[in-house]
Amino acid sequence: MAELTYHHTLRELPTADGVLRYHEAGEGPPLLLLHGSGPGVTGWRNFRHNLPTLARQFRCLVLEFPGFGVSDPTDRHPMLAAPRAVRALLDGLGLQQADVVGNSMGGVIALQLAIRKPELFRRIVTVGGVGANLFSPFPAEGLNLLTDFTEQPSRETLVRWLHSMVHDTSLITEELVEERWQQATDTAALAATRRMYGRDAMRAQMDAARASDQPPYWALLHKVQSRTLLTWGRDDRVSPLDMALLPLRTIPGAELHVLPDCGHWAMIEQKQAWESAVLAFLTRPDEHRDG
Repeated sequence: MAELTYHHTLRELPTADGVLRYHEAGEGPPLLLLHGSGPGVTGWRNFRHNLPTLARQFRCLVLEFPGFGVSDPTDRHPMLAAPRAVRALLDGLGLQQADVVGNSMGGVIALQLAIRKPELFRRIVTVGGVGANLFSPFPAEGLNLLTDFTEQPSRETLVRWLHSMVHDTSLITEELVEERWQQATDTAALAATRRMYGRDAMRAQMDAARASDQPPYWALLHKVQSRTLLTWGRDDRVSPLDMALLPLRTIPGAELHVLPDCGHWAMIEQKQAWESAVLAFLTRPDEHRDG
């Protein structure tokens, strides 16, 4: 296997909306990995430690969404630009179908696409972040801390938010804080974060949702035809575990794997257990099912 470093795996794909950047590793069936949102996030940072395991059996494609400082910037809201970027990447690589792993926002994007184009994904794995708060408050603690950083970017507000992402805060090292800080304070990336999580932006999104006649994506999850595995940290303070109940009940055949002593970054904080569950799901032989 080729060396799995940032520069050895980095690829570029010109599209009508600018250059998409992604990381590629391994051979085998295509596995698309979609990162989450938040200050300093990238696909590489979300999944770099999982690539050595996943790339043994899959051709891993880690997409960098526009609006987060790696792919070319976008004038659109990052959540609206993301589905188009996924389609552009798959089309540009000549892939009609893939498996997909989506962390938080990435899982939402994967499910939105699966609702619109059921044949696009063979199997879907999500990592927290999908569904709706049934019992817990919204916004949850982690989202409120994210808004605090967005309104007043500082190392202190960044560290408070990072601590809410994990169960074991020893994972938040000075090195991690520094790399997140450098990316999070990039002018374009910070502007995109404010479009998603600024206080006014959050209020406007909730007002628009209440006024809209269109159902939210989570009300259409019964249309997902792909086998789906929901993975979740039991101690997630960004998207609390009760959010999993709605997709678990409404996605046909959905499965839920809950990881103990684990926050929002399940693929990082419980790396081995998460990888084991995901590989078992993705490599399980296809089964015929009715209805």
